[in-house]
Amino acid sequence: MFFTIPTILTWTRIVAIPLIVGVFYLGLPEPAKNLIATVLFVVFAATDWLDGYLARKLNQASSFGAFLDPVADKFLVCASLLVLVHLQRADVFVALIIIGREIAISALREWMAQIGASKSVAVHMLGKLKTTVQMTAIPFLLFDGRLFGWMDTGVWGTWLIWISAVLTVWSMVYYLQKALPEIRQRVK
Repeated sequence: MFFTIPTILTWTRIVAIPLIVGVFYLGLPEPAKNLIATVLFVVFAATDWLDGYLARKLNQASSFGAFLDPVADKFLVCASLLVLVHLQRADVFVALIIIGREIAISALREWMAQIGASKSVAVHMLGKLKTTVQMTAIPFLLFDGRLFGWMDTGVWGTWLIWISAVLTVWSMVYYLQKALPEIRQRVK
């Protein structure tokens, strides 16, 4: 099922990346660029929930969709983090933590799947919390202005992205601990 409604929605997250990055190269005033990039990110990030919902509702879940969904999420988050580092709205250290964790856990999951132990690194609530905080922090940092006349999204986004970095490390440690018995058994 390569082209179902859920997988097309997943593909849109990948297509969104050059759109979000490209906004910052337009000859628009900075607040307009920020608003457009924020709206794009929020709309495309929402497809993560929608594609999963539709896959279940329409009975269109597929192994390809299960593969593509986290890849699209990681591309969207990593590209947005790189934009934020470039705009000096996110610390490079935060980006390295988040991107490094995504690479490490993806590799761990692939290896665990190859040895038939993928259940030991199945998605956990801690990983979902990390993703939720990231997906909240990124649009705040992209917007980088006052929301509702009082909320400084740059400040809130900075706090949230650092909280996300802590959750990122915590979830990585959790997944590594879950995989450790299987790793010890295979390394002997």
